[in-house]
Amino acid sequence: MEVSASCSYTLLPFSIFLIFIVYSLLSKQNHLFLAFEPPPASTQNTSHLSAESVPSASSSVPAGNNTIIPIKKRCRLERIEADLAQARAAMHEAIQRRSFTSDKDEIFIPRGSMYRNAYAFQQSHIEMVKRFKIWAYREGERPLVHSGPLKHIYAIEGQFIDEIENGNSSFIAQHPDEAHVFFAPVSVQHIVEYVYRPITSYDRDRLVRTFKDYIMVVAHKYPYWNASKGADHFMLSCHDWAPDVSADDPELYKNFIRVLCNANTSEGFQPARDATLPEFNISPLSLTRRWFSKPPQNRSILAFFSGGRHGDIREVLINHWAGKDNEIQVNEYLPKGKDYARLMGDSKYCLCPSGFEVASPRLAESFHSGCVPVIISSNYSLPFNDVLDWTKFSVNIPVEKIPEIKKILQGIPEYEYLKMQKRVMKLRRHFQLNRPPKPFDALYMVLHSLWLRRLNIRLQH
Repeated sequence: MEVSASCSYTLLPFSIFLIFIVYSLLSKQNHLFLAFEPPPASTQNTSHLSAESVPSASSSVPAGNNTIIPIKKRCRLERIEADLAQARAAMHEAIQRRSFTSDKDEIFIPRGSMYRNAYAFQQSHIEMVKRFKIWAYREGERPLVHSGPLKHIYAIEGQFIDEIENGNSSFIAQHPDEAHVFFAPVSVQHIVEYVYRPITSYDRDRLVRTFKDYIMVVAHKYPYWNASKGADHFMLSCHDWAPDVSADDPELYKNFIRVLCNANTSEGFQPARDATLPEFNISPLSLTRRWFSKPPQNRSILAFFSGGRHGDIREVLINHWAGKDNEIQVNEYLPKGKDYARLMGDSKYCLCPSGFEVASPRLAESFHSGCVPVIISSNYSLPFNDVLDWTKFSVNIPVEKIPEIKKILQGIPEYEYLKMQKRVMKLRRHFQLNRPPKPFDALYMVLHSLWLRRLNIRLQH
């Protein structure tokens, strides 16, 4: 696939600090051009990396009814960056005017202090829906590529891959030259399930080599990775091991966007580049479960948690509180006859401690239950933090203050609790997983996180 020789590529920082002020933007980077050689032979079975053809830049694209639409020869990045510039301008105007512009009726208008800038978010979402296109590389074979888990704790990984792969999403580019970002649809969970089973070693070497083989194949075959040094490419995974795929070659992956549940800033997660994926525990029987949510004045439990001793934080929590206080109900195993969803719906605050890794599905479950989340974690970059101001609807308790949970929660005035609880209810839609997805729901919010990170860089053409 050829790219116009008149186009040169340099990664430059592009500031949209007026829009979202949470994170410092990508610092100026001096990158070496990554010219890949064909991937070396591997001792692992890499048959899943067999190539499928992608339309060449000079070819034509079928448009239905056997009509052929020729691809324009204008520099790809010139067109993409012009499109993004229009989106940035619209967002700046929305901030200045404190209003939004849309060519259709909006079904939801975000407002309130729980948004860092509601006008910017609204306009950004509008621009994303109108413009954002993703190209998923077609190389590779199932089950390691193009599919992922659709149930249980890592389900968001498979649900996203399936949404991108099923051909029904309006965000899918029809040709790679149309794409703002490029997706490496490799499932970390499926690599662990099919390559490591039975697990005899927790060494990450096979995972790292399998993922890197895939990146090397697409980088060698197409111009897009080298054009941006990987800055407009992304992976998405909810597995605990996912951050390790890029650990052995930081230069190769220094710009690569990682969308991860395990968003631990002490382990290399960079909020200005990477995006946090919320964790869901999805039943094999249904995408959604029935949740209960009592009115805030009728909730009889001050705080609730039920879960295993997964990690040091939960160990401290369970040792200190399990079975010792009726107002702070902490259970390693839920008592017989008790219903998890009903107990959350009867609680004012829901404790969300990290397990072996920082993420917990209890965060999303708190929103479904109308329960104010209490985050007990270290170094966790919270989901959608560039849009949502978590201080307005959650409580953060440091790990060392676990013995003081009751005192801290009882010290929150009732009117403050009621404001937080009301905001939790308003934000519930952002943590709802739908198939097909709906505007402003969890999958759209994940896409919006990617959209913002693409807006935050400019690729010079």
